Amino acid sequence: MMHDKGLVIVLSGFSGAGKGTIMKHLLEAHPNDYNLSISATTRGMRAGEKDGREYFFKTREEFDDMIRNNELLEYATFNGNSYGTPRAYVEQLIERRKDVILEIEIQGALQVKEMYPDALLLFTMPPSAKELENRLVGRGTETPEVIAQRLAISCKESQYMEQYDYLIVNDSLERAVDQVHNIIQAEHFKVSRNTKAINDMKNELKVFERSN
Repeated sequence: MMHDKGLVIVLSGFSGAGKGTIMKHLLEAHPNDYNLSISATTRGMRAGEKDGREYFFKTREEFDDMIRNNELLEYATFNGNSYGTPRAYVEQLIERRKDVILEIEIQGALQVKEMYPDALLLFTMPPSAKELENRLVGRGTETPEVIAQRLAISCKESQYMEQYDYLIVNDSLERAVDQVHNIIQAEHFKVSRNTKAINDMKNELKVFERSN
């Protein structure tokens, strides 16, 4: 069955829940099924980066114009640099029946859902809060103070979990990747996402109605 459009998929989760790793393995396992959204940013281009590959690099004026013209599905500012998801880039892909995945934080995810109600929101979490702490400590890259800050932020972020469509418990990377893939593929067959196929079938069946 040919689906009406591709899906806009948002993957969020607590810091340390493994959403980035899930995304990496999902794209490796299904390279022809998914497209990773490319963000626009005001930060400078780093050595080895290319405009339109890692990011769409914009001046502050260009980025602000995109905001004013409603050209971003979501945007946020971190450490003085702004990042956002270009609306036209995403919509061009889904019109070509390509699934687009946005790996973004909760603030951006809710912005996307407001602007694009058909977006599929997936939230990634570890099996327990203790496991989340263990993973953050196990990275060995952050001080105890930073880890405590991240856990406090996760506590606040947990208040928004009910606003997502599906929960991915990352207790096994392989299983989590399979769950994400299976959920996305099942979403394609929702009645609400296949109005064209339904209407085509209704119209084809009218031939039999007239023959009786």
